[in-house]
Amino acid sequence: MATNYWDYIRVEDLLRLQGGLENDESELSDHEVVFITVHQVFELWFKLALRELTTLRDVFQQTPVPENAIATGGASMERIGRIFKAAVAHFEVVESINTRDYLDFRDKLFPASGFQSAQMREMEILLGLPDEERIGLGADGKYMQALKDPSGQTDSPAHARVEERLADTPTLLSAVGNWLHRTPIRGSQPGDEGDDGAVDAFLEDYMVSLQGAVDTTLETVLATGVGNEAAMRTRYAAEVAQAREFFFVEDRKLRRIRAAVLFIESYRELPLLSWPRKILAQLVEFEQSMIIFRQRHARMVERVIGRRIGTGGSSGVDYLDQTALKYRVFKDLWAVRTFQIPANALPVLEDTRPYEFNATFDV
Repeated sequence: MATNYWDYIRVEDLLRLQGGLENDESELSDHEVVFITVHQVFELWFKLALRELTTLRDVFQQTPVPENAIATGGASMERIGRIFKAAVAHFEVVESINTRDYLDFRDKLFPASGFQSAQMREMEILLGLPDEERIGLGADGKYMQALKDPSGQTDSPAHARVEERLADTPTLLSAVGNWLHRTPIRGSQPGDEGDDGAVDAFLEDYMVSLQGAVDTTLETVLATGVGNEAAMRTRYAAEVAQAREFFFVEDRKLRRIRAAVLFIESYRELPLLSWPRKILAQLVEFEQSMIIFRQRHARMVERVIGRRIGTGGSSGVDYLDQTALKYRVFKDLWAVRTFQIPANALPVLEDTRPYEFNATFDV
């Protein structure tokens, strides 16, 4: 059977969806149609991102993770990053609506809010954003409350969608954490005799190297005459103390995960660590793209309506700025960057054979 473009893409169905509450586009201003259309495009991008994130999570929850699947995961992350970069550009279109033109139809939105984007909430949940770290929308501080039907019923499509996602475990953060936990560190794997000792020995050796690298940097800084010497020494000493506190956490599983991130980043040139390191870099790049999306959203809102209260009762721009600042899922991947040192300062890895191409292990 022959297929045509408009049927395959369902163009006519799409073009009937910009009528707003009136369900009649002819009754709307051009500005309102722009607003509706761009937000519909956002939701389509979110749909694609959710599919890719689910694929990514499913890849990394396998035990072991097939080596060829790591490349698939990398491709998913790259696509998600591109999706958010493309979505950011759409804010420029919304900014073509000036304040007065937007205010002509803004009252229709009450109490609707972009906070009610179920797909954005789904992405946050799937990624692994903890509920206790969420910033409340309104006085009750409960994000699920905002997803209820205005009549007070809880069975809105948005509410049902997010509840279903809450039950869909594990999160990507958990799956990636379990994958990292299995990383051989100096050839030692979880379950091996003496593995805890091997992990701690690596971290202790790294602390010695970190101290040396920090001392070298400090002396370079002091030689330039910048800052008070006592204050600078205190500041650099605190950096080493912070690293020890970060890596030698009591939770042994978390300690091993953080050590694995550090190990992969430190010896990333080794063949069997190169792909895992690329995955870690792509996770950070992807999360950065989400942060930029949130920041760009805040600046668009401020430009169009200033700092007035949001239609959903939030603090508006202040709320959006807080999410951009505080919503981080892969915190450890960001934190390890603070404690990395130059390659020539790293502890020598005596046996690289477990990380050569003729070796096999699951990371």
